[in-house]
Amino acid sequence: MDRNQATGLFLIAALLIVYLFFFSPKKDEKVTGKQPAATEAAKTPAAPAPAPGFATEAPLDSAAGPVRDDIQLKNANLTVNFSTRGGRITAVRLNKYKTFFGQPLDLLDAQSARLDTRFRTIDGKTVKFSDLNFTASELAGGSQLTFTAPVAGGQVVQTYTLPQDSYELKYNLKLNGLAGRVAQEPLTFTFNDQVRQTEQDAKQNRNHSTINFSYASGKNDALAEASENPEVTTLSEPTRWVAHKHDFFVAGFIADSQPFSGGTLNAAADMADSAKYIKRMGSLVQLPVADVTSAAGGNYRYFFGPNSFNLLKEVAPEFDRNVYLGWGLFRWMNRFVVLPVFHLLEGFISSYGIIIALLVLLIKLVTWPLTYKTYESQARMKVLKPELDQLKEKHGDDQVKVQQETMKLYQEFGVSPLSGCVPTLLTIPILFAMFQFFPNAIELRQQSFLWAKDLSSYDVFIKLPFYVKWYGDHVSLFTLLMTASTLVMTWQSNQMNTAMQGPMKFYSYLMPIIFLFVLNSFASGLTWYYFVSNVITFAQQALTRSFVDETKIRAQLEANKVKNKDKKPGGFQARIAEAMKAAQEKEAQAKKK
Repeated sequence: MDRNQATGLFLIAALLIVYLFFFSPKKDEKVTGKQPAATEAAKTPAAPAPAPGFATEAPLDSAAGPVRDDIQLKNANLTVNFSTRGGRITAVRLNKYKTFFGQPLDLLDAQSARLDTRFRTIDGKTVKFSDLNFTASELAGGSQLTFTAPVAGGQVVQTYTLPQDSYELKYNLKLNGLAGRVAQEPLTFTFNDQVRQTEQDAKQNRNHSTINFSYASGKNDALAEASENPEVTTLSEPTRWVAHKHDFFVAGFIADSQPFSGGTLNAAADMADSAKYIKRMGSLVQLPVADVTSAAGGNYRYFFGPNSFNLLKEVAPEFDRNVYLGWGLFRWMNRFVVLPVFHLLEGFISSYGIIIALLVLLIKLVTWPLTYKTYESQARMKVLKPELDQLKEKHGDDQVKVQQETMKLYQEFGVSPLSGCVPTLLTIPILFAMFQFFPNAIELRQQSFLWAKDLSSYDVFIKLPFYVKWYGDHVSLFTLLMTASTLVMTWQSNQMNTAMQGPMKFYSYLMPIIFLFVLNSFASGLTWYYFVSNVITFAQQALTRSFVDETKIRAQLEANKVKNKDKKPGGFQARIAEAMKAAQEKEAQAKKK
C-alpha cells in the first residue's frame, strides 16, 4: 500500500465516520423542537402516556349496551381486531411474520396503541368516539365492517374494508345528518403508539423507529430517528399521509379524498416502562369537516405491513420513503442499481448469504477498471522507488525539501500523486450505499447464513458475560473475519511498497481496527459483504499483477521524462510546488531568526 492508496483509504474512513455522525438520519432543525400548533385543535398532545396508561380510559359517558372487543377482519396477511367502544381498531397482527424471539408479530395491541377521533358541536361540546358504543354490522363474506352510533340527532358511521391478500385497510368516515350541528373546524384523529421490541438489537430497533410524513406538495420529512431528546413537529401544510415506522414494519394513515389539513407529531425514547417498550410515538392529524359531512364521507386507508420498497411504492406517492436507502446519490444507487440486482438474484437463489457474495462479485467486475488504475499507480510508484530513495538520502531530515523534490520528480516522469487514490474515492458511493442498504433491507430479516441467525442484525459468535464500551457484549465473527482480511491485505500491500513509512503506515493498520469496533453491532449482511469483498480483492490483485509489466512501465516513464524535460509544472502540481516552496522559505526565515 503506497502513500496514495493509504491516503485514499484514510479519506474513505474519515468520510464514513463523518457520514455516521452527520448524514445518518438525525435531527432536522426544520422538523424538531417545539413549534406553535397550526390551530387550537392541534394543541392537543399526541403522545401517549407511558404504559400502563393505555389500560385506563374515560367512562362510556354516551355508551349504551354491552361493549364487544371480539370483532375481527382477517385475510392471509392481516388480522385486525375492533371494539364497539369507539368503533375503532384495537390490535393488528401480521400473520406471515414473527418477532426475532419467535412470538406472533403484533404491530399494535390494546396495551401499546390507541386510536381515537373527536369533533366539536356548534354548542361547544366535544364528542370523542371512544365515549361512544357503536353498533357493528358485518357484510356477508367477512371483508367489511360498519360501525354506527347516534350523536346529536345524526349518526357517526365508520366503514372498514379489508381486501383479500392486502396489507391495506380501507376506512370511510361519515357524519350523517350532522352538517349543521358540527363546528366548522377540523376533526382530530389521534394515533398513540408505544413500540415493542421485535428485533434482536433493541438499540437498532429503537433508532430505526420514527414518524415519516409527506405533504400534498410532494415534500417529504420525518422526525429524527436516533435522537435521545423528545421530537415534536407541526404539520405546516396539507398532508397526504403519516406513517409510524417500526424498523421493518409500518403503520400508516393515508388521506385519499382530501389531505389532512394539519396536525402535530412527536416521538420520544424516554420510556417509563423500558422493559416493555422501546419508544413512544404520537400523531394527531386534522380531518377536513367538509369531507366527512359530505354525502360520500371522507375516504382514508390504513397500511399495516412490512417495510418493503416494492410493496410500499404502490401504496401512495412517496410512501416508499419509509424504507431508508440513504440520501441523494446513495439512495439513487440503492433504488435503481442495488435493489433491482438483489431482487433479480432472489428469483434464482434462496440463500441470501450467496446472493450477497454474488452481489459483491458483480460490483467488483464493474469496478475492475478503477481497481486496475489503482494497481497501475502502485506499480509506477514501485518503479520510481530507487529515485525516491536517492532523494531521501540526499536531503536527509529536510522533509520540506524532500517533498518539493518529490513533486519535481513526479512532474518529470508524468506521475500524478492523486492517480492512486482517486479511483478508490470513486467507489465511495457504493460503500455508503451498501452501508445503508443492509441494515434497512427487510429481505434479510431473519434470514440465516452459516452461524448468523439474522443477516439484518449482528451475528453472535460468542456472547460476552460483560459489556465492553464502544464494542458491545458479543463477538461478531463476520466483523473479525473482515478485520483480519483487511489487516492481511494491508500488510501485503505494505510489503510490496516499502516506500510506505512513518505515520501513513501506522494509519493503514489503524483504520481496520477502528472498523472492528464500529461495525461489531452492524448488520451481519454488511460485514459478510465486506469480508467477501476483501477475498475477491485478493484474487483481483493476483490477476491484475499478471497484466502489469513493470519493464514496460519503466520504459513509459523514461519516455515521459524526455518529453517533459523542458515542460513547466502546471495545474494542481504547480500549486503544490508553490506551497512547498513558500513553506521552505518560511522555515529558512525562522531558522535565521
